[in-house]
Amino acid sequence: MARDGFSGVAITYRNTPPDATLAAIKAAGAAASAERVDFLDDPARVEKSLDALVRQHGPFDTLVHAVGPLVVKRFARTTLEEYAETFDGNVRSAILAARATLPAMRDAKFGRVVFFGMLGSEQTRPFRSFSLYQSAKSALVAFARCLALEEAAHGITINVVSPGDIREKTLARRQAYERSANNPRGRPGSFEDVADAVRFFVAAERDFITGAVIEVGGGLQTAAE
Repeated sequence: MARDGFSGVAITYRNTPPDATLAAIKAAGAAASAERVDFLDDPARVEKSLDALVRQHGPFDTLVHAVGPLVVKRFARTTLEEYAETFDGNVRSAILAARATLPAMRDAKFGRVVFFGMLGSEQTRPFRSFSLYQSAKSALVAFARCLALEEAAHGITINVVSPGDIREKTLARRQAYERSANNPRGRPGSFEDVADAVRFFVAAERDFITGAVIEVGGGLQTAAE
């Protein structure tokens, strides 16, 4: 996003300060800042942290919501704590982030919001061991699509990127071309493949696409047993 001309990028983190990411943003020519926000914390505390971030570094015209713990476990082995963590981390966090950033976008009559789903979340496609995670991501897609209808008149687009089985989060595309994977495309996905979908949605000229879902999974339609 910094390389695409954004003047400033603010990011949140939960545990370790993202020094390397901040350095990369600055090297690309944008101002960079990071604030610790634990989206599993008490919602009032999260809301306060987000409001402070917006006041200090905003207003923002773009929100990329890439928050959400992943639980891969058969339902019989899950706990209520894991249920709360999955839904608070994926759905409640999106609601709180939207509440914090949308008012300025409405005032500006311009905004771009991108949420992250998962493979098949827009169709509630079932996978074993994903009962909590897939249901949370499907709820997030429903939220995004309803929000897209409500915010369209304000010049705000709301879309979803749904990555497939991208196991190596730091794998570059040039490295991915040299490897094989069990999907129709035949190679693993890379962070650049996901980033390209985000860049597509947040572009200023992309004002007629809203409520859409892009799957970034190399044509994969099923998950491992």
